[in-house]
Amino acid sequence: MITGQAHELTRFSLAMAKVRSFIELLKVRLSLLVAFSCAFGYGLASRGDINWGILLMVTLGGFLLSGASVCINQILEKDLDKLMNRTMQRPLPTGRVTPYEATLFAILCMLLSVWILWIYTNPFTVLLSLVSMVLYSFVYTPLKRVGPIAVFVGAIPGALPPLLGWIAATGQITHEALIIFGIQFIWQFPHFWAIAWVADDDYQKAGFKLLPSKDGKNINTAIQIMVYTMFLIPLGLLPAVFGITGIYSAMVATVCGVAFFAQTFALMKTGSRQSALRIMFGSFLYLPIVQIAYLLDKVS
Repeated sequence: MITGQAHELTRFSLAMAKVRSFIELLKVRLSLLVAFSCAFGYGLASRGDINWGILLMVTLGGFLLSGASVCINQILEKDLDKLMNRTMQRPLPTGRVTPYEATLFAILCMLLSVWILWIYTNPFTVLLSLVSMVLYSFVYTPLKRVGPIAVFVGAIPGALPPLLGWIAATGQITHEALIIFGIQFIWQFPHFWAIAWVADDDYQKAGFKLLPSKDGKNINTAIQIMVYTMFLIPLGLLPAVFGITGIYSAMVATVCGVAFFAQTFALMKTGSRQSALRIMFGSFLYLPIVQIAYLLDKVS
């Protein structure tokens, strides 16, 4: 009896460990950020007339789409992930999930995402979501070993979530949609490059070439990070200028943009990993704070 209970507990523990491994494949924090950006775009486009059921489905669809994309990314890079300290403990390099299992899981997430978006949004949203997944998984992923062009390509699917949310609400791409896409597109560059600076030693082991300068962590890279961060300051004002939001969110976006921009001077001066870390964490704070401010200040 005791032996039987022990076997049941063991099977249960193994099953739960497998579930946790599949959840880890989703990169939950990243996928939640994508889902939030989709919800942000939908909420901003709704102009006070939000269908909460559709908003929930758009958020869930965005989460599953991101999960499928990053899962495919990990399948394609499973051998490279074994070389890097930051990724060698992921489910695929450790063998906790097989490539076959991960492929089935990615397909399931993709199909669920497409089904949800097809039922609750419109064909344009579905088409653009599939374009986003293909760009991230099958274009950006292999380009990471080619050169910094990968960052430009990766910035496109990285900036599409708010556009997807907007299209889910309106069925069309407008100048307002392009503005929120543009802000997130430019944000991608200091975000990506700060991460690449921090992880440069690991990235070199896998042959990733993401920093904009061929010499890697130098003053040229720091200047480019500074320039793209600086662009966010005027871009952050465009929603107010075009009447999407009001003056209060413009003030928040300006303060956040200036604070984000100020962090880049330390990197130019010292070139230290700590300075790049501050920019990286600053990028994680900038986007949700500004997007929440836009939502709270949207013009009906």
